[in-house]
Amino acid sequence: MNNHYQSRDPGWRRSWSFIAATTGATIGLGNLWKFSYLAGENGGAAFVLVYLICIVAVAMPVMIAEVILGSRGRSNPVDTMRHVSLEAKASSLWQIIGWLGCLAGLLVLSYYSVIAGWSFAYAGKLLDGEFVATSALLSGDIFNDLLAAPKLMMQWQAFFLLCLFFIVALGVRKGIALATRSLMPLLFILLIALAIYSSQVGDFKAAVDFLFQPDFSALTQQALLDALGHAFFTLSIGVGAMLAYGAYVPDQRSITGMVSTVVLMDTVVSILAGLAIFPLVFSLNIAPTMGPGLMFVAVPYGFGNMIYGNYFGALFFVVVFMAAITSGVALLEPATSWLSQRCRWWRPAAAIVTVLVVWLLGLATIFSFNIWQHIDIFGMSLFGLLDFVSANLLLPIGGLLIAVFVGWIMRKEVLRDQLDIESWQIFSLWHWLLRYIAAPGVLVVFLWSLYPWLTTLIIK
Repeated sequence: MNNHYQSRDPGWRRSWSFIAATTGATIGLGNLWKFSYLAGENGGAAFVLVYLICIVAVAMPVMIAEVILGSRGRSNPVDTMRHVSLEAKASSLWQIIGWLGCLAGLLVLSYYSVIAGWSFAYAGKLLDGEFVATSALLSGDIFNDLLAAPKLMMQWQAFFLLCLFFIVALGVRKGIALATRSLMPLLFILLIALAIYSSQVGDFKAAVDFLFQPDFSALTQQALLDALGHAFFTLSIGVGAMLAYGAYVPDQRSITGMVSTVVLMDTVVSILAGLAIFPLVFSLNIAPTMGPGLMFVAVPYGFGNMIYGNYFGALFFVVVFMAAITSGVALLEPATSWLSQRCRWWRPAAAIVTVLVVWLLGLATIFSFNIWQHIDIFGMSLFGLLDFVSANLLLPIGGLLIAVFVGWIMRKEVLRDQLDIESWQIFSLWHWLLRYIAAPGVLVVFLWSLYPWLTTLIIK
């Protein structure tokens, strides 16, 4: 059985193009920033092990399901869901999956672009020697000075979004595929070089023990939920990226095989990032539990106090910026493809409109650190609210709906045809995981993330 629909944009001719682009979509700040500080907060190796289990049992089955939808619909996320809903004789309301994906992608990118701008700014600061032989206190002051400069943050955010515009405006083959095929191998090479450097100048043994020798007494209920939530977040599920990229999957290719490769590469990057960061952290007796500040306070302080650290530190933040580029492209593509295909806009015009929307939304994040820092909504800053709505509401809701639609609504023969799997046992295992492990797992993350907010709201 063949697909009923064909994408209006030319897809990728080779599996490697899809793998590179999809790996780029999953590799980003979640791998280089969030994974490290979550591992640091939750005891290291035990958290990593639970995280890997959650990747395989929960996140990967949903990711495969989302790519299936994209490859079946062969269009932008909204029209894809309209097509597959019609084919499954299901309600047209299932289009909400596509709309949620486009919206979530834009909201995530609005603050993601701000943080990506910080990373490029920090590459310049390290190269200029601002962190050479600095103190931890001064490192924190430098970060606070950046947060207090809205115009500077606006400029760096605009630079990052301009990079995304040029890539997305060029289209799937000449823009996204070419950029990701070029950037992903370079990113891996540079990250390996950074891990080797850290192993030579830092406390590599302590880092390896921390990441690979589990201490299950350090695991808490919150750590288990953090691992489950991050496994879902790191694969860019629910932001429309896999729906959009799935539309360009080469024909007669194993989706499970390609997605498995993507998940493996994504996991390797997270581990390499840990091996680049934690040797520095432990060699300078920095607490790995310092949370989100690990990236922009502890890491530059660590590099600044190592031999040639200003150069390798600048390289580290260039890697962060490159990773943000490839994942940022994936966040921008769903809304851009919808404007281009459904509204019949010239693709560069669609790309510039989505970039402008993201830039304007990003002002809320920028100003929440300075001139609007007094604004409090349900106990959250504007940045906190954007992060909460996108990461804690839209992403899990979108992922849950994808798991339910593919697991319970679509016909098994259609799914097996789309997956191109010969083994009935492998297909049955994936389908069972999607229905009975992944969907409940996403629901648990969603309800647990709402619990503290609802408790606070009720008390108030």
